[in-house]
Amino acid sequence: MVVTAIRPDYTGKVMDKQENYGDNIVVFVGWDEHLLFCSAKAFPLPPNMTFKDFKAGVLPDGFNQHPDFEHIKWDEVLWNLNGEMITPSDEQTLEEVGFDHKSLLRFKTPGLNGWKGTGV
Repeated sequence: MVVTAIRPDYTGKVMDKQENYGDNIVVFVGWDEHLLFCSAKAFPLPPNMTFKDFKAGVLPDGFNQHPDFEHIKWDEVLWNLNGEMITPSDEQTLEEVGFDHKSLLRFKTPGLNGWKGTGV
């Protein structure tokens, strides 16, 4: 989206550039049909983290407050990375899966549709 400043001498400073995160990348993660979380959550992560470690450490930290979380069948989860369906393996690193700085990962849990099926 193009933004026009109201002052011609204005110069913005981009604060979320990758180099501001050292060796990490920022990854946004959203859980479809679980709007208890109003938007995707942001996590600074090392690109060499395995997908297994991501599922075991990052996702519980971000989403285990929801009562559906403990019922997730991880082998049935549908993963969407930057608008493309993916099938990551546990051994792959985030970089190998295709994550880059400011990637958006959405996950859908068939059969779990939010609190009492309401999408919340």
